[in-house]
Amino acid sequence: MVQYLETTGAKCDGSDEIEVTATFARTVAPALPLQEHSLPLSNLDLILPPIDVGVFFCYAATGDGAAAASTLKAALAKVLVTYYPLAGEVVANAAGEPELLCSGRGVDFAEAAADGVELRDVRLGLPDESVEKLVPKKKAGVMSVQVTKFKCGSAVVGCTFDHRVCDAYSFNMFLVAWAAAARGAPAPPSPSFNRSLLAPRSVSCTAGTLADRLFIPVSCVPPPPPTAEPPTAVNRIYHVAAADVAALQASAGPGRTKLESFTALLWRLYARAFPAHSCSMGVVVDGRARVSPDGAMKPYFGNVLTIPYGVIGAGKLSGMALADVAEDVHRWVAEAATGEHFEELVDWVEAQRPEPTVARAYLGVGDGEDAAVACVVSSGMRLPVAEVDFGWGVPAFASYHFPWPGGAGYVMPMPSARGGGDWVVYVHAAPELVRIMEEEPTVFRAPEM
Repeated sequence: MVQYLETTGAKCDGSDEIEVTATFARTVAPALPLQEHSLPLSNLDLILPPIDVGVFFCYAATGDGAAAASTLKAALAKVLVTYYPLAGEVVANAAGEPELLCSGRGVDFAEAAADGVELRDVRLGLPDESVEKLVPKKKAGVMSVQVTKFKCGSAVVGCTFDHRVCDAYSFNMFLVAWAAAARGAPAPPSPSFNRSLLAPRSVSCTAGTLADRLFIPVSCVPPPPPTAEPPTAVNRIYHVAAADVAALQASAGPGRTKLESFTALLWRLYARAFPAHSCSMGVVVDGRARVSPDGAMKPYFGNVLTIPYGVIGAGKLSGMALADVAEDVHRWVAEAATGEHFEELVDWVEAQRPEPTVARAYLGVGDGEDAAVACVVSSGMRLPVAEVDFGWGVPAFASYHFPWPGGAGYVMPMPSARGGGDWVVYVHAAPELVRIMEEEPTVFRAPEM
């Protein structure tokens, strides 16, 4: 049995939570003036609710803290010339739909200090008491940044961005460009904001399609039972060794990806945590290579996502071998990972506009299914940890941070900054699921610096 391990000296100054004090704040605008204009969100942006996503990077030593922050701000101003949507605002258009106002407003940039605390003593595995203080709450605009300095000379760079504007793939491009600008390295290829790549073909014949089965207009979402209690969730960050990842993939059977194998394990853990319920499991699928196999969408900045899912009763799940569960995951992921599905999803959204829509995977229900506990897995394996070097070296630790308000769980595996195939897994889920994860022979351990 595996137990949750805390980092050494985890309680800072005799308390459970670190104290972070804001020391400076300003808005960083693009280094060059921008002609204000509107940029429509694509139909695949419109399937996202107004939620924010965080990501943070821990650096062992940054030298002079003031100089480091100055470098970050100067590089940010430079890169926002190219990534100007991040310096804008999301506003409502005449139809009431969100769109980007590329106003050059800028990015809120805060500096903070964790006085009397060393970064190595922070319990990163318990984000509610640690990471919440290190990743900024976005109050306005599209993006916010916070740089927190520790007494040992280390620092954390935390960012929060509006998911309606871009997905993790897009934000990764920005991070790499920002780091390159800070180092004075050549700029990577520029992003593309060409919305015609996701233009609708038709608004007819959308009923009964896979898109229609995976998404639903908000007005058609059934209300929760009047006696339903608000969902509770806790947040954790785990480290999983490469050997455990490899063993899990081998157990899932030939031809299964690491993500499919992990999703299958998580699905079975949900069955153990909620033995009296059906369990809905979804996977976020990136569509860039499916929409444009020629690579035309590789630099595209925006959301190109869909969320297939499956629903199985806990009793049946508990009796299935891991390989059989992985086969089921592979089946519905493969069904959605096609250019045809992404094209029909663009058309389906067009047919619903201006009404907002939502992915059924988050609702815990399927066609004809009873209510189910729900979870969505999103791969963060493309997080470019080694490339987010602002001149202080590779991060010692990095993770996404997504304590979203929805009732469904959200789990995101990503590469560990340690390399070697190790994973970091961000978990936002019900306490029952977290307890089962920490009893699982696959080693979910707290991360260490």
